[in-house]
Amino acid sequence: MKLKYVLVFTIFWACDEQNQNSTAPSPQQIIVADKDASNLASEIGFNNALLSVADSSFVKLGNGQLPILGKMAFANSFDKNNDTKTITWHPIKAEVARSGELGYSWGNWQFKTPDTTYYGNYVTIWKKKEDGKWKMILDGGNSTPNPKI
Repeated sequence: MKLKYVLVFTIFWACDEQNQNSTAPSPQQIIVADKDASNLASEIGFNNALLSVADSSFVKLGNGQLPILGKMAFANSFDKNNDTKTITWHPIKAEVARSGELGYSWGNWQFKTPDTTYYGNYVTIWKKKEDGKWKMILDGGNSTPNPKI
């Protein structure tokens, strides 16, 4: 009889352990990667920052433009020496797939020029690489009125 209780307890313990290990990964890593990319944009420019965190399969969606397909095509789409450093963004939310391999973030961006400030929303799809780093695989956004937050 004791063996029966030990066996039942062991099965419940194993199932509980498996459930604890199968929880979805935290989106905090994506939030950090997204914020780091925004901070980098202030230093080296918007497009250069995206390029530095882009996966080889990166897709850039732009307002009124066809998608740019691939990291190399994106790298050839802008002047690396004349990149704007006045675009910043802040993630509002991120989620990660239970597998831990894909996730997304979305939030608000702001672009300051000498006489005008523009606002918008963005969404970025992230892929976790084998080395544990998150890389952008798709990024796009749109313009919005001032969010008045």
